[in-house]
Amino acid sequence: MGVPIFDVWAATRVTKTMPISYLNESVIGIDAAYYLEAFAPEPLVSALGGDPLGLESSITRELHDLQTVGLRPHFVFNGLDYGVDDDSFGPSLANAANISLAFETYEGGQPIQAAHFFKISGAPTPAELSEFLKKTLHKHGIPFTVAPYSALAQLAFYEKHPSQFVDAIYGPSELFLYGVDKIITKFKLAYLPEDGPAKEIAPKKSSHFLPDTSEFLSIDRRSCLEELGRIPSNLFDDALLLAGSKVLTRFPPANKSKKTYPFRDVVNLLASSGGNVVALCNQYSDDEEIQRLDYLDRYKRAMTGIRHHIVITMEGDIDTLDKDNAPSDLHDCIGQRLPEELNMYLSHGMIRPRVLDWLASGTVLIPAPYDGGDSKVYQHLVQQQLEPIRRQTLSLLADSLNRYYQRKEITTRYWFDPNAEFKVNIKDLLPSPKGSLGSWNVKDDAMANRRQTLAKQSLDLAPGSLSFALRSLQDVDFAAATITPRTKDQRVLESKDEVCANAVWRFLQLRGYVDRQHQLTVWGKVLDGMLSITVFNAEQERAAFLAVELLRFGLLSADTMFSAYSGAPSRSNEIDKRNCMLVSRVASLGRSIQQPRGYSGPLSRHLLAYHSIKSAVQGSMRDMLEMCMVTMFLEGCVNREREDWMDIALTLPLFEEDSCALGVLMLNYLDELFIREDPTAEATREECTARSQGWFQHTDVEASQQCAYQLWDAVYKGVKMAKDCGEDIKEIQMWDEVDQWLALRR
Repeated sequence: MGVPIFDVWAATRVTKTMPISYLNESVIGIDAAYYLEAFAPEPLVSALGGDPLGLESSITRELHDLQTVGLRPHFVFNGLDYGVDDDSFGPSLANAANISLAFETYEGGQPIQAAHFFKISGAPTPAELSEFLKKTLHKHGIPFTVAPYSALAQLAFYEKHPSQFVDAIYGPSELFLYGVDKIITKFKLAYLPEDGPAKEIAPKKSSHFLPDTSEFLSIDRRSCLEELGRIPSNLFDDALLLAGSKVLTRFPPANKSKKTYPFRDVVNLLASSGGNVVALCNQYSDDEEIQRLDYLDRYKRAMTGIRHHIVITMEGDIDTLDKDNAPSDLHDCIGQRLPEELNMYLSHGMIRPRVLDWLASGTVLIPAPYDGGDSKVYQHLVQQQLEPIRRQTLSLLADSLNRYYQRKEITTRYWFDPNAEFKVNIKDLLPSPKGSLGSWNVKDDAMANRRQTLAKQSLDLAPGSLSFALRSLQDVDFAAATITPRTKDQRVLESKDEVCANAVWRFLQLRGYVDRQHQLTVWGKVLDGMLSITVFNAEQERAAFLAVELLRFGLLSADTMFSAYSGAPSRSNEIDKRNCMLVSRVASLGRSIQQPRGYSGPLSRHLLAYHSIKSAVQGSMRDMLEMCMVTMFLEGCVNREREDWMDIALTLPLFEEDSCALGVLMLNYLDELFIREDPTAEATREECTARSQGWFQHTDVEASQQCAYQLWDAVYKGVKMAKDCGEDIKEIQMWDEVDQWLALRR
C-alpha cells in the first residue's frame, strides 16, 4: 500500500519521531489493511491456508499496550472495490507462483529458505484477513467501520468532519490524496525482554511494555512541501498520483527508467509542464503506454473518485464528498451505488463485501488459489459446480432490491482463462427462491421450548447452530410449528437467536437439507447423523457440514486429484497410500489443537490443494447463508433497530476457516507407521505419536489425533447413512475398508 517511491523518499527526508505519550486521550483512526501489513506475516500460513494461528495474540497485545498509553483506536476497513484494475488476476497469480517456488525449495531440502519464501509470498492479503481482524476487534470491544468503498476516504471524512470523529490517522501515504495533512506511519513500541536491553521487538508474554520509550513516526504535508522547494499543495497531490499506487498506475515515462525513479524526479517532471497533468500527458502523447492506458482519462477518473468519494456518516447515511460539485457520471469513477440499507449492514460487519461487489460491479472474478489451481478438479469445481450456487446467491439478493439490479448483467471470469467471459442476466435467474423461504419466522418462545426438550437429552444446542437447526426438526410437531409465514399483525424477528436460527433454516432449505414442509431430507438426516457424534462445537460442525457438501460434489474421496503436486502419501503399498490419503483429506476439514503461535511442522502441497477445494466450497456457502440472512432484513422481517450486528455475523456458521494442518499431521503420523515392522502394535503407535510431537512443536499431537478420529467416525457414519438412504455413494466398500484399516492404527 501507499506510494512506494514517495515512501522511500519520505523515510529519510520528512519522517518525524515523537513519544507515544503525545497520543494520550486521542482517537486514532486506523486503516485496517495498512495495520495488517505492518505485522510480520506468519511464515507458513500461505502453505496451509486458513486463518493465522498466532496473529490474534500479537494484535491483542499491541492494541492493549496502545490503550495503556491512552490511545483509543477506531479501525476502518475497505468496502467494495473501486476504480480501474488493470490486472485483476495478477496478484493472485503472483502469490501462487511465489508459494510454488517456496514448495520447490522445501522439497529441495531447504526448509529455512522455504519458510522465508512462504513469508514473502504475498499471501494472505490484508483483504483476506479482514474478517479475522473484525472478529478480533469485536472480541476485545474495539470499534470499527467498514467503508462503502475506500477506507482512506472514510478516514479523511472522519478527521475533517466538524465534530472531528478522529484526532489523527494511522495509514499509508495515499491519505495525502484525500486531503489529510498529517499521517502516523508507524508505532514503535518498546519492550524489555527478560534477558536483554529495551528494544523494539515482537512482544511476547515474557516481555514488558515500556511506554516511556515507545514512539510513533509521522509525516506531515507542510514538511513535504518545504522539502520539495515549497511547491503548491495541488502539485504535490498530482505528483503523488503520478508516482503510482493502487489509485492510479505510475506515469509510464517514469516507469521506463532502469533505476528506481525518485519521487523528486516525478515532482520535477510535473513542474516542467507547469504543474499541469493535461499538458504533461500531451507532451508524451506519442508514448505507447499512455495511449494504451488512455492515461489522461484514468487520471481524471482517479482524481474525481478521490474528490467525490462515497462515505458513510456516523448516523448511517451515505454521503458524497463535495456533493455539490460531483459529476453526474460519478459511478463510472467509483462504482454503482448500493442502497443505503445494505451499506449500513456492511459498515457494521454483519455481511461481507464480496456478493455486494459482484452485484454492484457486474463482475465476478475468481482468482487463483494458493496452490495455483492447476488441477482440472478445482477448475471444474469453481467454474461448473459452484457457479449455480453463485447465481442463486446473487438472485436472492437482487430479488430484494430495485429493478435496476434485477436486470443487471453479470460477467464471470476465471484466472485460468482470463479472456473468456461468461455472462448471465439477473432477470433470467428470477424469480429467486426467496418466496419459498418466507415460511421461516420462528420466534424465541417456540425455540426455547424445543431447547428445553433437547436439554433433557443432555444436548445444549444454541439457536443459529447447525446442530440445533437439524436436531430440533426431528420432532414432527415442532417441525410443523415452524411453518410460520409472516402476517401483517405478526411481530418481526427481534433477538439474535431468532435472526440466526431462521437464517440457518432458510439456508438449509436452499441447500436441500430441509424440504418445504420443514422436514429433514436425506442429506439433512445424513448431516444430523454426523453431528450426533461430534462435540457440538463450531469447528466440528463446520467440518461435518463441509464433508457433506464435498461428498455431494463427489470430492470427498481418495481419487488422484493433484498428480503434479508433492506431499501425497508416499510409503508402503497402494492400498495403504489410498487409505492414508482419504483419512488425511477428511482430517484436513477439521482443526488441530494448536498453541496461539505460528505453525511449525511438515508441509504438503497436495493437502494445500485440497484445502483450496474446501475453501472455495466454504466461501460459496457462507455467501449464500449471509444473503439468506440479509434478505430477511431487506424484506422487513427483522427489527433493524439493534446493535448486535457483529454478534449475528459471528453466530452464523462458517465464519472462520481452518487450515489443512490437521490433515498434514495425520498424513505424517500414518506415513510414519508404514515403515514400522508392526504398524498396528500399541507400542508402535505410541512411539510414532511421540515422534510426531517432535515434528509439530506447537501442536498437541495426541489431542489433535483424537479430533481427527472423531471427525472420521462422524463422516464415516454419514457416508453409511447416505448409502443406506439410497444416495449414490461411490466406492462405499473402500470406505468400509479404510475404517477397518484405521481402527487398527488409532
